Amino acid sequence: MKAKYLSILVLLITAQNVIAQVTFKTAVSKTELGLNERLRIEFSIDKQGGDDFTPPDFKNFKVLAGPSQSSSFSSINGKTSYKLTYTYVIQPTAKGTFTIPSATVLYDGELIKSNTVRISVTDAVDIPEDPNDPRYVAQQNIHLVAEVSDMTPYVGESISVVYKLYVDINKVNVQNTREASSPSFNGFWNQNIEVKKWVAKNGTYGGKPHRFVIVRKTVLIPHKSGKLEIEPLEMEITAGIPMGRRDFFGNMLMNDVNFTLTSGRKIIRVKELPTENKPFNFSGAVGDFDFSVTPSKTDLKANESAQIKVELKGQGNLKLVKLPGISTPNGLEEYEPEHKENIRTTMSGLKGSVYDQYAVVPQSRGKFKIPGVSFSYFNPKEEKYYSVETEPIVLNALTGVEVSDQNVIGNNKQAVVSNEGDIRYIHLKTSFVSTLKDEDFMDSNLFYVLMILPLLSIPLGIYIGKKKQQRDSDIIGNKRRKADRLARKYLSQARKVLGKKEAFYIALEKALHNYLKAKLHVETTDISRERIAEILKKRQVDENTIQEFGTVLENCDYARYTPSTDVMMKKEYENAKRVIAKIDKQL
Repeated sequence: MKAKYLSILVLLITAQNVIAQVTFKTAVSKTELGLNERLRIEFSIDKQGGDDFTPPDFKNFKVLAGPSQSSSFSSINGKTSYKLTYTYVIQPTAKGTFTIPSATVLYDGELIKSNTVRISVTDAVDIPEDPNDPRYVAQQNIHLVAEVSDMTPYVGESISVVYKLYVDINKVNVQNTREASSPSFNGFWNQNIEVKKWVAKNGTYGGKPHRFVIVRKTVLIPHKSGKLEIEPLEMEITAGIPMGRRDFFGNMLMNDVNFTLTSGRKIIRVKELPTENKPFNFSGAVGDFDFSVTPSKTDLKANESAQIKVELKGQGNLKLVKLPGISTPNGLEEYEPEHKENIRTTMSGLKGSVYDQYAVVPQSRGKFKIPGVSFSYFNPKEEKYYSVETEPIVLNALTGVEVSDQNVIGNNKQAVVSNEGDIRYIHLKTSFVSTLKDEDFMDSNLFYVLMILPLLSIPLGIYIGKKKQQRDSDIIGNKRRKADRLARKYLSQARKVLGKKEAFYIALEKALHNYLKAKLHVETTDISRERIAEILKKRQVDENTIQEFGTVLENCDYARYTPSTDVMMKKEYENAKRVIAKIDKQL
């Protein structure tokens, strides 16, 4: 018995020594940094066999890159060493002293933790003016600018914001860009105008020639007065700085740097609409408009409807305007209006028309007058109010019962409807029609058609059966159809599990692979991403779409090991839907 306990004790001590020999540690490039600086953090294990690496929660930091995985192996004088490293690049989001928790890895069935790291974050630091520092050179020659069309608009007046990226191409080379933070427009109605393709143009910045591209365009309509703030757009830039040397083939050697650009906050001072000469019926329409009320017809029969269109055309805050209604007299029935919009968004604002269309039906013969409708708006260019009064509309019901003045008979004051031609409505002859049928159903054409119909369905059933048999024997086609169904299923499943990181990215990756399997007729798990890109290119899918698809696939791989928010997952889902739709369209 003692020998048994002794052997168990020896095994436990041996296992503990094996685990103790494994080193899993966290190392950082610096422990103190400014709010605008980046931090390189590495998690390394010195034994092979480490699985299921789980990064820590990077709270108060945002992950800019990673995880990138590297390994090294060496053998010197019979002594071997091994190292597996997971690397991230992170940037603080707040000031203070923070502790980055331990990462974990599974080794030989045991969960091993790395050491924690304490980081101190201070105010943003200025980059020293060193022309030999690549970061300083990049920030001096790459600029993100927000250009606002009007800094002092009226409430309801359309303005635009254009975000431009300026680059001095003689000194730097922009290699990659990514939107890190979208601007917010609190206090504004806003709508983006799609920038389909970045087109480089010549321009000037700070009096020096630059090339620039428009990265985003947005139309804004303030809905309250006062000082409103537009939050900045932030972009992560990877830039190449020439080192002054060339490689063997004569290509300029570049020193790559990563940094974040911001467009800066913009303060918009929105003016209240003037109260002087403000019409009593003004309801907030701001712009340059034409207002009209038109009938589809004015002469109609009893129980025949006419359409009355109340329409506003022009340029301004069309989507925010409530159109005035019409008033109908007694005897004219009015139905709920149908609202329609035909609006396009341009850099100068919203243009087009909106209208309410009413259906009205006269209940009797006669003339019915619909009063004119008044509408007021403010023109911000002229700084002046305008009021429009439409002409009354007279509808003439040509037939039907005519309603005249009420006559009072006796003491009960009963209303009598008189008609000059009453005698004409006394019918002296009948028009009796027998309900008996001359033809029996048994001998009718319908009887024989119904008899023959089942016989005609037999060849149709045989045809459908053959088609089904052909479809079932089409193995490749069935695989494609099954893959297509699975792609839709997993895409739907990914939407349902938004917020659950692991399940979401697994479902999204399966959806992408099954989509490619259905469209390209390949097993995507057996080929590389380069091969997928090559096949898509042969199918005439453009480079940008191929790159977007590859990015979504990469993000699915990396995101399982990095912290992800609900917003990030929703963005990945929307990106996957968009790129699938683009490939679908091009194929």
